[in-house]
Amino acid sequence: MSVAGSALSHLSKHNAGDEVFLRDMNPANETRAERSAAEHLFHVGTYKLLAFTIGTIGAFGFCNNVVVIILFCKFKRLRTPTNLLLVNISLSDFLVSVVGINFTFASCVKRGWIWSPAACVWDGFSNSLFGIVSIMTLAALAYERYIRVVHAQVVDFPWAWRAIAHIWLYSLAWTGAPLLGWNRYTLEIHQLGCSLDWTSKDPNDASFILLFLLACFFVPVGIMIYCYGNILYTVQMLRSIQDLQTVQIIKILRYEKKVAVMFLLMITCFLVCWTPYAIVSMLEAFGRTSMVSPTVAIIPSFFAKSSTAYNPLIYVFMSRKFRRCLLQLLCSRLSWLQRNLKERPLPRVERPIRPIVMSSSYGSKERPKKRVTFSSSSIVFIIASDDFQQLGVTSKAGSSSEVNVIQVRPL
Repeated sequence: MSVAGSALSHLSKHNAGDEVFLRDMNPANETRAERSAAEHLFHVGTYKLLAFTIGTIGAFGFCNNVVVIILFCKFKRLRTPTNLLLVNISLSDFLVSVVGINFTFASCVKRGWIWSPAACVWDGFSNSLFGIVSIMTLAALAYERYIRVVHAQVVDFPWAWRAIAHIWLYSLAWTGAPLLGWNRYTLEIHQLGCSLDWTSKDPNDASFILLFLLACFFVPVGIMIYCYGNILYTVQMLRSIQDLQTVQIIKILRYEKKVAVMFLLMITCFLVCWTPYAIVSMLEAFGRTSMVSPTVAIIPSFFAKSSTAYNPLIYVFMSRKFRRCLLQLLCSRLSWLQRNLKERPLPRVERPIRPIVMSSSYGSKERPKKRVTFSSSSIVFIIASDDFQQLGVTSKAGSSSEVNVIQVRPL
């Protein structure tokens, strides 16, 4: 019995040794072991919630930014230098929705990073590149508002194209440095996406992190604060001058204030989304590693990615031109659908033009006879007087006619 027992123990040890050898030689088992360890970072329900959240962000970001790019390409009245900078932000957000979010979404579904190291490098590089492009374009928009309101200078398309080219080259320089050995792209603590190696304590890596945060976050934020501070000061000074309170000046100030508020709202939302991520990154870089847990790291990361979805909503709801072009595009699509379904549109009812205001002589002083009428698309002023030339407007009927017609389309 003792001989048989020793033989069985020897055989069991041999089989155990073979299992260890096979496990060491099989990379699939190692990958499976790493994946099982990653599954314990969050609960199963948490992974489902994260997948739903990042999928919703990606879908909204894709649709909203595509709409903005289509509107800019389709309608000529939207093709201005300022809107070109806005489209540059939409383009970078669109690329994040297409390229950057898919890796994280699949990782949430599979409960851990499932991609190759090359895919990790690409994920970190692309998200960093498009994020820097967005924040630097916001800084360029702040500067454009600054020189327009404070220095009364209007930018043109060559200036806008040069600004966009410099923004992309600047972003490529900072995001390409880790590819050349100055820091690196690696998995983040939550293991659902890749970014810079924030936790490395190597002096070479730490120097890059310090300069990266300074050049790609604090400098553009400082530019925005300086520009909008001067804009608000200039608007308040213009309002305090009583001699400039004409109708035209008031309209200009109102328009500039509305545009500035729109850009300020964009910048505020961007900073609200990206500042927590920057703070967590600095804690990882310059604090203790134990200070940041996977749960603390994943929330700012997803919050930063949500910035790709809200910018187009700000354009549409706060810009009158974007709203009208969007309605026109939707109406044209609706009419196209009706023609395809062979639906006859309802006949348009033309309402007769009815005079609503009539003015004649007032007392002993003769005044120009005016009649204001409304149609479905415009307001028509009919002025019958020889004093029409005093208005400085060329009439449709000619200067020799006593009846003059002015047609004013609504804004």
